[in-house]
Amino acid sequence: MRRLITVLTAAFVALFATAGSTLACGGLIGPNGAVNLLRTTTFAGYHDGVEHYVTAFKFAGGGGAFGSLIPLPGVPSDVVKGGDWTLQRLIRETTPPVPQPFLVFGSAAAARDSAEVLMERKIDALDITVLKGGADQVGTWAKDHGFRLPPDAPEVLDFYAHRSPIFLAAAFDPTRAEARGQQIGDGTPVHITIPTPNPWVPLRILALGKTGQERVDADVFLLTDRQPTLLPATDTPGLQLAHNAEATQSLLSDLRSDRGMEWVPSSAWLTKLAIDAPASSMKFDLAIDASGQAAPSRVAAGLAVPEAPAPSPADMSRLVLGLSVIILGILFVVGLTAWRPASTTVGR
Repeated sequence: MRRLITVLTAAFVALFATAGSTLACGGLIGPNGAVNLLRTTTFAGYHDGVEHYVTAFKFAGGGGAFGSLIPLPGVPSDVVKGGDWTLQRLIRETTPPVPQPFLVFGSAAAARDSAEVLMERKIDALDITVLKGGADQVGTWAKDHGFRLPPDAPEVLDFYAHRSPIFLAAAFDPTRAEARGQQIGDGTPVHITIPTPNPWVPLRILALGKTGQERVDADVFLLTDRQPTLLPATDTPGLQLAHNAEATQSLLSDLRSDRGMEWVPSSAWLTKLAIDAPASSMKFDLAIDASGQAAPSRVAAGLAVPEAPAPSPADMSRLVLGLSVIILGILFVVGLTAWRPASTTVGR
């Protein structure tokens, strides 16, 4: 049955598919390419079945539009401005690192010519858009909004598309930044709230647009109710477990007092993962099991392909009906041919 479904699906694709990937070459930047996004430290907190994802977008360069894409594990319930010092407080709690670049993101699974817009927010000089769509659809959306994608974008976005069709696009508006008096290098923290069974942090996206030997440098902070299990393991080349201990009460109290951080529990486990690896080796994400079952998902880590969903009863009914019509048609043609009388030759 699975083989039959595959054959029928291929037949319909051959009949109805339209040509062309919308993901072209270039960088995920505005047409004039004048603004650069510097990647910064990221924080993923998880409590009561909700991931709180906080990252700061920092821009450097001249005027012009700029955008980035972030793959998300699910549809956010909200996207708001993050606290002013949550990330700095986490850095101060652990061994102070040299400031490292971090997340510019992308992802999703398929439907129309352009991605569906699920949510829009304005946060300082950022225009935030939550999208739902496949790699081609998100690429079309980016193209329609004046952005270009690097050559490896189709592969990377498709990598995410099989696991989650949700993206967050952050576009920098230089006119609003100027009106606000925002200076080059000022960061804008964004707090994304995502209901999800387990937290997840995209890492492969960090290598988007980089050559194989360019370095990916990042710091990921995790705050979970108990000590999490991570995949890939922290002894993976390029990954370093830089901090792994119960969070101090002073840290939790400080975090809880920042904007939007009242969800922080009274006790938690703090993990810091430092990433320093060539872009060519970043073929995975960070899967986290915060449940205590010690079984992080290989699919969430990008180390396994998601299983195809089982067909629904309605799909099976339509399939059986279609096959019945095809079989009846074949039987009718065969029967008609067998019934046709032989030709008769009449002599003079």
